[in-house]
Amino acid sequence: MLGNAFHIAIREIRRNLMRAFLTVLGVIIGVAAVITMVTVGQGTTEAVKSQISNLGSNLVMLRPGMGFGPRSSSAGVPNFTSADVEALRDQVYGIAAIAPVSSTNLSTIFRQKARSTSTVGTTPGYFAINNWTIADGRFFDETDLRDGSAVCVIGDTVKKELFGNEDPIGKLIRIGKAASSSSSSTSSSSSEKDTPYSSSFQVIGVLTAKGQVGMGNQDDTIIVPITALQRRLTGRTSSRDISQITLSASDDADSDRLLADITSLMRHRRNLTPSEENNFNVFDTRQIAETLSASTKMMTMLLAAVAGVSLLVGGIGIMNIMLVSVTERTREIGIRLAIGARAREVLLQFLVEAITLSCVGGIVGIIIAFGLCIGLSKLIQVPFIFDVRINVVAFIFSAAIGIIFGYAPARRAASLDPIHALRHE
Repeated sequence: MLGNAFHIAIREIRRNLMRAFLTVLGVIIGVAAVITMVTVGQGTTEAVKSQISNLGSNLVMLRPGMGFGPRSSSAGVPNFTSADVEALRDQVYGIAAIAPVSSTNLSTIFRQKARSTSTVGTTPGYFAINNWTIADGRFFDETDLRDGSAVCVIGDTVKKELFGNEDPIGKLIRIGKAASSSSSSTSSSSSEKDTPYSSSFQVIGVLTAKGQVGMGNQDDTIIVPITALQRRLTGRTSSRDISQITLSASDDADSDRLLADITSLMRHRRNLTPSEENNFNVFDTRQIAETLSASTKMMTMLLAAVAGVSLLVGGIGIMNIMLVSVTERTREIGIRLAIGARAREVLLQFLVEAITLSCVGGIVGIIIAFGLCIGLSKLIQVPFIFDVRINVVAFIFSAAIGIIFGYAPARRAASLDPIHALRHE
């Protein structure tokens, strides 16, 4: 009986293809929209997690400043000292590695090419903490740090902008505040004597590209030993010359406890009273990743719910057309009832037609969503994650729409009086 009902349903759909298409259009749009929103949302969540993980392994950053306000909120706030780094290393449990950071924008010159680049002075542990890998050459080591060697490791963007296709390993680049003044006479820059604020550095390594994170380009950087930065480029006029402390938390460390211990120690070292607010910020990338992922998932579910409204609209369209179909086929229904068809058979017939319409719409919607997801993933550069569950759920929901909104017309058809139906014109 089900097979016969399905055969009749297909015949009726083929008889009015345009009307059938317009009927299921709402279901197609609804299914495609829900699957696309969820799939792209999942890809965005993974992209956020990947970008944050690129920043570092269980990375925690300390920066001077009050609250999360604009850059001016850190004006007048003291930087950190080497003693702060040592205290954190020795007194806080759960720190796997720690590195001081002193960064500034300096002019960089190689032959006729010059540009302003973020120059970071730090220790060898910085590379492991921030998940940096080497594409060519090597990192600087403890010997380079101790000797204040004029060596540097450059990011992929710096390599492309300054060296193009040329191998940068072993080449000398000029870095410093005074470098810009020599850019107009680069032919004589090689003979110019180094000053405490301008020096030649040898490129010993090129970092593997990481790409953008937020508004910043991670690859537009030059990393030098912090001792070389202090002695050759910025000078050291104060013990508070560390603008940031980066550390990597142990895998088994309690994130909340670690942040609390760091905050407590730094408040003590910065002589803050209980009534004073922190004049430093502690950023934990694990918590940031969890917060952003939760926000992205919530937004995805919200968009999917909004898109799901079109499924309900599609269901109303199916019910409307099925009611029209019952009216058009009243005489046919009367004949079937008169020759012995039972009411439940008529009900099943129209219910199968409604379910068939909604299922066809669901299948077409899934196919369209698949193409949209691939295209949008490439367009906004997020991973394409095919989730079978959301496709199955969307299809089941579309079938349920057919049952829910097709039952009323089917019930109306089954309840027709054969005599009145036969008299219908």
